Amino acid sequence: MNKAFIILGQGGHARVLLDVLYCLGHRVAGLLTPDQPAGAAWEGVPVLGDDRWLDSAEAGKYVYAVGVGLMPNRQALRAGLYHKLRARGLDVPSLVHPSAVLAQDVRLGSGAQVMAGVIIQPGTVIAENALLNTGAQVDHHCRIGRHAHVAPGAVLCGGVRLGDDVFVGAGATLIQNISIGDGAVVAAGSTVLQDIEPGSRFIPRSSPC
Repeated sequence: MNKAFIILGQGGHARVLLDVLYCLGHRVAGLLTPDQPAGAAWEGVPVLGDDRWLDSAEAGKYVYAVGVGLMPNRQALRAGLYHKLRARGLDVPSLVHPSAVLAQDVRLGSGAQVMAGVIIQPGTVIAENALLNTGAQVDHHCRIGRHAHVAPGAVLCGGVRLGDDVFVGAGATLIQNISIGDGAVVAAGSTVLQDIEPGSRFIPRSSPC
């Protein structure tokens, strides 16, 4: 890929994403954020402006990466940034950290991000703009919906199905063949033994989240 990347958003996930891009040998030309003025610098990367920059004549010269995760209190943000890019016909490639282990037949949608130490087993489909964070484990024949976020250390056993905009907290374990409905939230450290309805929050009494 010859085009340089531009990252949308700043913060912890953006910093990890920046490292992924560098590990893959990509150039990073700039950052878009409403939190710093154009001309500033973030982690050595120039700030080009906010999202309005996407309507400039320069925008088509680059490819893009969404630098915010999906969080339970702002589930629409990651999806919204991705849709802004796609509505303008801009390219949002999938990204896989070099240390991740993916079976040969894993399918990744546009904008999907697979971070360091992730393991994804055969028959799994990762939809567009989904995020599998550090050390997550996804076993065979899972389906991960659009914009879903699987947090660090979470484990999905075989045949698990996550709907769109699902958040699975750090260290959660989902047993085989269960379904998590669109927009549902699974708290950190949970053990999920049954299906979860769309929009629900699964928070065991002992959970810290």
